Amino acid sequence: MKNTGLLIAAVVLAALSGVLYWSNRHPASENTAKASIDTPPKILNLKQEDISKIEIKKKGGEELALAKGDAGKWQITAPKPLGADQEAVSSLLSSVSSLNSDRLVEDKAADLGQYGLTQPSLELGVTSKDSKPQKLLLGDDTPAGSAVFAKLEGDPRVFTVASYNKSSLDKTANDLRDKRLLTLDFDKLSQVELVTKKQDIEFGRNKQEWQIVKPKPSRADNFQVEEIVRKLRETKMEATSSDADAKKAAAAFASGTQIATAKVTDSDSTQDLQIRKSKSDYYAKSSAVPGIYKVPSDLGSGVDKNVDDFRNKKLFDFGYDDPTKVELRDGTKAYFLTKGGQDWWSADSKKLDSASVQSLIDKIRELSASKFVDSGFTTPVIELTVTSNDGKRVEKASISKSGDNYIAKRENDPSFYQLDSSAVTDLQKLAADVKPTPAAGKK
Repeated sequence: MKNTGLLIAAVVLAALSGVLYWSNRHPASENTAKASIDTPPKILNLKQEDISKIEIKKKGGEELALAKGDAGKWQITAPKPLGADQEAVSSLLSSVSSLNSDRLVEDKAADLGQYGLTQPSLELGVTSKDSKPQKLLLGDDTPAGSAVFAKLEGDPRVFTVASYNKSSLDKTANDLRDKRLLTLDFDKLSQVELVTKKQDIEFGRNKQEWQIVKPKPSRADNFQVEEIVRKLRETKMEATSSDADAKKAAAAFASGTQIATAKVTDSDSTQDLQIRKSKSDYYAKSSAVPGIYKVPSDLGSGVDKNVDDFRNKKLFDFGYDDPTKVELRDGTKAYFLTKGGQDWWSADSKKLDSASVQSLIDKIRELSASKFVDSGFTTPVIELTVTSNDGKRVEKASISKSGDNYIAKRENDPSFYQLDSSAVTDLQKLAADVKPTPAAGKK
């Protein structure tokens, strides 16, 4: 009995080994054949960059046409010429260029009406430079409602495609138009001007740094100017605005109070945006696109500022780029600190306590105007020189006493920075607290 069991086990093991040997020798051809049956065919297979024209026609609606210009920019050409949102068009092209079917329904469909394809709900024409124009027809939803019947014009086959594909292709001019109110190239912006009831403020950009040009040259707070630029860049018309909304906006703008006109200039052109306030809402009219539109309140409040709101209040520009040399004269006291490697050294070559030096640097970094004044600077009581950026930036400032406060002035800068007395007192104390590193074994 025991021998019979062993014999059966041996036969089963031999059979399994044979099956494993055969499957290892033959899987590629069998699996490939199965994959070719199960994989749904592509309906469209185009290179996105080669597509030059798109036409979308919805059943009972007007035709939308887009064309790619010589510079590679897409434009809406029908139902009327409009600028196109390049990102929105790119998303549409991505959906068009590689459209997969869910399954093949019929190889040679005799009755297209049963699929809603004799009068398609959506027709999409595609022109590519390397192939003849193709037209995709989308018909009825499948009974389950998760897919749509589809075919290419001139191809007898009928497919189904996922419903989300239809959603990604069913676009209107409003979906694809450029909704920005200022359409120039903000990456190449060189000038921004804010004309308000209070004053005319002009900013000029040198590389990535902004400067105030009007009403008089002065340092600008780069963050504050960039914030205005961001708001102007992102100001868009509402996609769902109706004719009634347009009339309401026009009436509110006409009767509104003038807040500011923002003028922006890139390498090629200047565009302006007039902003008015009606009750608690803001409305804008652009020189780049027709119409009047309601805009966010933070844009209205953002442009309604004084020049001092945009001025750089920091006395020094080195920011978080730690300096390599600090010189401070406080009356008869003088401090000369130089960084070598990771250590700080005094003028007489004594290694300094790094924590006390860092506290002094942090205080110098924090020195900031509580406000700007037109006069009050007298004989300096403190003189500061800070070297940073590997010796490429050298900043000098002088501080004089003015009543209960102090007035500071940067070298080659006509502005007067009023400093709180507590900030200067702390600066003097921290300078005096800079000590040599304790000798080994001493505290």
